[in-house]
Amino acid sequence: MAKDLLEKGAILQRDQETYAIAPHLPGGVVSAEQLRKIADVAEKYGAATLKVTSSQRVAIVGLKEDDIDGAWKDLDIKPGAAIGLCVRSVKICPGTTFCKRGQQDSVGLGLKLDEKYHGMELPCKFKMAVSGCANSCSEPAIKDIGIMGTPKGYTVMVGGNAAIKPRIADVIADELSEDEVLALVEKIIVFTKAHGSKHRLGRVIDDIGLDKFKEEVGL
Repeated sequence: MAKDLLEKGAILQRDQETYAIAPHLPGGVVSAEQLRKIADVAEKYGAATLKVTSSQRVAIVGLKEDDIDGAWKDLDIKPGAAIGLCVRSVKICPGTTFCKRGQQDSVGLGLKLDEKYHGMELPCKFKMAVSGCANSCSEPAIKDIGIMGTPKGYTVMVGGNAAIKPRIADVIADELSEDEVLALVEKIIVFTKAHGSKHRLGRVIDDIGLDKFKEEVGL
């Protein structure tokens, strides 16, 4: 039976014959040149469609297996971490870079996190999001690490999950600077690696207790 091709960032489709690939577009910020490349590759290899994903990527859907290598070569864009046990693309709202409602620089912070952690292998699937205000357009409350901008800095929450057993993230810190957020995220990643659980972070927190988790990450 055909299967996903993890090493090629290719996801088997429902027809059990074709694949989807998703070029990495950090935070969904994309140039006109990149969009043209994606469209050109889709046309060249006869893709069934292009799909804007919930992870702020553009998936090229319906490629033949023999065309995957050629498509990636023509794209010259790194694959998005769409499958596997790793840190997925960091979801980012427009923040103060673009949005009149933004209170913090979610784009700047989110891109730093994406550059450092995107694709990093972990014992479990791991999602992050950064929003520039309490409207939370990037949905930080349902991510393993959610970061929300406020007038006084960033609020950090952990353990969110929108899967089969939804869980709202727990707030663990408030009014943090960007540097303080980056330091705390690193501690949470180190904890996740050390704990070695295949379960999402929220399940781990429920198992050991929020107070114990906060102690483990130095809060």
